[in-house]
Amino acid sequence: MKKSRDIDMLNGSLWDKIILFALPLALTGVMQQLLNAADVLVLGQFVGKNAMAAVGNNTSLIGLLVNLFMGLSLGANVVIAQSIGAEKFERVHDAVHTAFLLALITGGFLLITAELLVNPIFDWLQVPESVAPMAETYLRIYSIGLPVMGIYNFEAAIFRSRGDTQTPMIALAAASFLNIILNLIFVLQFDFGVAGVAWATVIANAVSASILFHELLKAEGIIHLDLHAMKIDKSCLKETVRIGLPAGIQGMVFSLSNLLIQSAINALGPDAMAASAAAFTIEINVFCLTSGFGQAATTFVSQNYGAGNLPRCKKIMWVSLGINTLLMLILSATILYFAEPLIRFFNDDAEVIRLGVIRLWYIIAPEIISVIMEIISGCLRGYGISMAPAMITLIFVCGVRITWVFTVFPKIPTYDTLMAVYGISWFFTMIFLILAYRFYTKHLKVINL
Repeated sequence: MKKSRDIDMLNGSLWDKIILFALPLALTGVMQQLLNAADVLVLGQFVGKNAMAAVGNNTSLIGLLVNLFMGLSLGANVVIAQSIGAEKFERVHDAVHTAFLLALITGGFLLITAELLVNPIFDWLQVPESVAPMAETYLRIYSIGLPVMGIYNFEAAIFRSRGDTQTPMIALAAASFLNIILNLIFVLQFDFGVAGVAWATVIANAVSASILFHELLKAEGIIHLDLHAMKIDKSCLKETVRIGLPAGIQGMVFSLSNLLIQSAINALGPDAMAASAAAFTIEINVFCLTSGFGQAATTFVSQNYGAGNLPRCKKIMWVSLGINTLLMLILSATILYFAEPLIRFFNDDAEVIRLGVIRLWYIIAPEIISVIMEIISGCLRGYGISMAPAMITLIFVCGVRITWVFTVFPKIPTYDTLMAVYGISWFFTMIFLILAYRFYTKHLKVINL
């Protein structure tokens, strides 16, 4: 029996269903970012810009870890959605339970890895002494919550694979509200500072994962989670990793290149660090819209590819791209118009505001390129083609940014120089993703699960 929140991706019009799927997904991404934004905001307003910079310093590193979850969970999304489209419901059952166990294993692995690598990574990033102790405290506590964060992402992927993006959004909304309340209590009432906001985030992530766990246990039909039937299906695991690991690597490459840029930002001092933390908190929420439509394209293509409807799959790409482009133009223009007051909302230091506005212009203005990248990558993953976009991203995002930081930036060591590399690396990546999409869609065959 289909729940009212599920979307029929195989029949009828596309534009309205893609919007209905993508917008809750984008809002979910925004609320995930609110967990970090609340940390930055509370610390910036009530503790100081060094505490704010400490959290900002960890943003790219946290993104590096979280993107592995996101990629693997996206692999689970594709496997489950393709199986639903092909009406292989026993395989759906196996994929759901495999995904949940994979989340537990991956979360534990990343927790151990993060705790072991904190000091070496901070040495490499050359974190200023005024910021380093608080940054280490935040990251070590935040890492404790990685397992439950992983569980939430996989649980959300299970719901989305059948067209339900509202349930994960509701769970995260509750967690985001709790996080804000706990931030204020821990910082203002108990004066826990950076440690307080870190623990608030861990608790909030645990709540969101628990809500979805409860919903899966009581769910009817193909995505019902049965604790007595827990096992890893080798075929589902192999396919999930085949699709999800390159997707995770693609996301990690973005974060790794951002980590490299963060190292250069650190060399410019606490003002640049705080400005980047504030601007990043804004721009990542803009990216959530792009990501929402990219994941919508992945899920819609997955189900229709599983059902063998190739013409509808290709139509999904154009519809997703058109809607996302229009909405992004409106949102980008709004953000840039209000850039200065938005940065001031986080911190009223004049230099922080100036640098934060510079970053927003360099990153938000070319965001339309990112839209094209995400939609094309999302469609390719829906077909089960995940390695190609990952390799293109590795070469042209990471490669261009590494080259820029070690060649151009030393000659012109300014904040503007660093920020310019974002749009440049996106442009080259977009060109080669378009070429890859044209190549692979010419050689598609109907899937046989």
